[in-house]
Amino acid sequence: MAAPSPASTTTPRCAWCGDIPEFGPYHDHEWGFPVGDDIRLFEKICLEGFQSGLSWRTILNKREAFRTAFAGFDFHRVAQFTDADVQRLLTDAGIIRHRGKIEATINNARRAVELVAETGSLAAYFWSFEPVATALPPPQSQTTSPASIALSKDLKKRGWKFVGPTTMYAFMQAMGLINDHETTCAARPRATQARRAFRVPQP
Repeated sequence: MAAPSPASTTTPRCAWCGDIPEFGPYHDHEWGFPVGDDIRLFEKICLEGFQSGLSWRTILNKREAFRTAFAGFDFHRVAQFTDADVQRLLTDAGIIRHRGKIEATINNARRAVELVAETGSLAAYFWSFEPVATALPPPQSQTTSPASIALSKDLKKRGWKFVGPTTMYAFMQAMGLINDHETTCAARPRATQARRAFRVPQP
């Protein structure tokens, strides 16, 4: 079992934070808190795809470089990327230089533009998959769920890449569609309160 973070003696956190310093602020202020901003939602779904086969610590440490490389994850801009941009990104040491994941991000940006034209916003679409909180199992007891499977299936039908059920479950955890903080975690009640105050985006 990982050692607790230095702050855990006064602020209980989820065990996955361990003693990794980068995880503390991310866990305390981002993970599990509801997000309704399309850019942040698109960024996270892309970074979850890049994380496939890697650690979140690697991706988190490169997040600013990813933002620079992918135009702040403005999917309207990324949708216009060309083969020249792919080649540029393949030489960018600040990000994960994986051709398939780079091309998937560009593809997903184009699909995101289509989705916004259909549903009004990415937020309205993603939040339509929010599961009923009372029906959720104990926190961090699973890596997929009926909701993440349904989201994955629908995105794949729409042509999105690197959006498997496990990846989508991690996305839903991080973006607050599921409050998966441990019951003893100090952030859990804050995330619950944030969700109550959050206005679910409508089409």
